[in-house]
Amino acid sequence: MSTPTASPRQSKQPDERHDEIVAATRQLFAERGVAKVSVTEIAKRVGVTRGLIYHYFPDRDALIDLIFEDHITEFVEAVSRWDADREPGNVAKALLDCVVLFRHHLHAKDMFREDLGHPENAGLYNRFVDRAVRAIVERLRVTTVEAYARAHHIDIEHVGEVFYVLVYGLIGLVRSSPDVDDQVLVAIVRQTLHLDMGTTNTTP
Repeated sequence: MSTPTASPRQSKQPDERHDEIVAATRQLFAERGVAKVSVTEIAKRVGVTRGLIYHYFPDRDALIDLIFEDHITEFVEAVSRWDADREPGNVAKALLDCVVLFRHHLHAKDMFREDLGHPENAGLYNRFVDRAVRAIVERLRVTTVEAYARAHHIDIEHVGEVFYVLVYGLIGLVRSSPDVDDQVLVAIVRQTLHLDMGTTNTTP
C-alpha cells in the first residue's frame, strides 16, 4: 500500500496573502484583544510560518497600524455617507444624525476596542484616537465645512484646530459619561462651532 503524499501548500499572489494576513489579524484582535494576540497565532490562523508574516510586515506594530487604518477608514467612510445624505439646509437634523453616527461607532463592541480602553494600552489608544480624529476632521473640512461656508458665515477662527479639539473632547466625554444625552452633544457642537441653525435654500 503506497503512502499518500501531502498536497503542496497553495501559493498565493503577494497582495492576496497580505490581505489575508491583515484580515486574520483583525479577526483575532476582535476576538481576543490586541494584547493577547501573538504573531505566532496570526501565522497559525492564516496557515503560514512566522517567517512569512515578517516577510510582509516588519513587526507586530506594523500590523496593529494597519488594523487602526481599517477601523479609521470605516469611520471616515461613514462620515462621507452622512455628509452625502444630509438634508440641504436642515442643520439641526444633520447635527443630530451626526451625533447618532458618532455614538454608534464609539459604542461598537469587540475585544479590539475594549482592549484599547485598558490602562496598559493607553499608548495604543492615544495613537489610534489621534489618527482617527485627524482623518475625520480632514474629511469634514473638505466636505461639510466647505458646504456650510457656501451658505453661512463661519464665526470661528482656526477651523481645523477647533474641530480637532471638539471631536477629541466629544470622544472623551462619551467615553467617561456614556449616558450623556444626544441633545447635550448636539448643543456642545452647536455652541462650540457657533453654528447658524436657520434653514436656507442652499446646501449647508
